[in-house]
Amino acid sequence: MTSLTDLPVFEAKHEGYTLSTDRGRLDADRVHRYLAEESYWARGLDRALLERALAGSLPVAIYAPNGDFAAFARVVTDLAVFAYLRDVFTLPEHRGRGLATFLATAIRTHPELKTVSTWMLATRDAHAVYARAGFTPVPHPEYYMSIRKPTDNP
Repeated sequence: MTSLTDLPVFEAKHEGYTLSTDRGRLDADRVHRYLAEESYWARGLDRALLERALAGSLPVAIYAPNGDFAAFARVVTDLAVFAYLRDVFTLPEHRGRGLATFLATAIRTHPELKTVSTWMLATRDAHAVYARAGFTPVPHPEYYMSIRKPTDNP
């Protein structure tokens, strides 16, 4: 069985931007800075905790035509039937170019994720972005349950 850290690098292109799962290219400092300081869902995230999260998921980054870091997400998956897209963000200077929609669509074509039948994500304010990528509200939300720590961000 292939592990998340041993997956071959997957890349896709969109209007000069490059999506890549190359862990060696990932700017973890920039990812941490955004999540810990600018996101509403991971504010205050400890760097060591992010490192553990990255090791246990498939990081996906988008790079601008000049190579600058532009967007990020990670896929939490069993590489078989389930994947959860989370921590998606686009840096302000690259917003408005459809990068999050591109990322949410392109990552589903990764050869190692082709058998995944259930993709999920959670968003407070970007439903239209993900609807353009094919995501819909969860069928039968009354079936789903979760446990959240009282101090967790929404």
